[in-house]
Amino acid sequence: MNSASQSHHVDLRFLRDDGHLSTGIGTLVQGALPPVLPAFAGILVMGVLLLTGFGDLTGVTLFAPAAALLLSGVASAHPHDGRFDWIVPPLLHGAEYLYLFALGYGSGVPGPLVFALVALVVLHHGSAVRRARHGVPPSGWARRAMLGWDGRMLLIAAGGAMGWFPFTYGLLLGYLTVLLVWETATSWLAAPVTTVANHGPRDTRGGVAASDS
Repeated sequence: MNSASQSHHVDLRFLRDDGHLSTGIGTLVQGALPPVLPAFAGILVMGVLLLTGFGDLTGVTLFAPAAALLLSGVASAHPHDGRFDWIVPPLLHGAEYLYLFALGYGSGVPGPLVFALVALVVLHHGSAVRRARHGVPPSGWARRAMLGWDGRMLLIAAGGAMGWFPFTYGLLLGYLTVLLVWETATSWLAAPVTTVANHGPRDTRGGVAASDS
């Protein structure tokens, strides 16, 4: 099976990495809206807010960029089977990286701490892609415990609103590190060797349905 046919079967909703809030918003419209336009709209508004308020976001205004990106959540329940829907997960991931970088550097969080947190989130997203390719989804509790892009962004905003930016970055980094290492090690060790090593046709549907098992 070639890569094009494999990617057709990947459940892009799993790769979006939505958290509780984004998923809940999506259930309100029950997948009726295609995901590309809401994602672009949310990222555009978020980008404008970050550019115009860089270094000046304080208090409740720290939540504004994350809240703007939640516009993309209205399409989280859509099957993502459109021609260009594959672009939505990398767009959401990039928006999260930008948010973490912008708030961290704009508020004086030590650079290595900001970089380490973003690098860990990148590793998490890379692991999700690899899981989708090999049909080894994470357990439902682990997927929820990772908080999703919306949960992580809102947690950082909440910490910043209380004046605890460095502490919140460090806390989130430590929490995600322990969770990612523990869950990755246990899930891959529990996976059948044939599932991981097989280079033929695989179940690459990913996680929305599979990860709840």
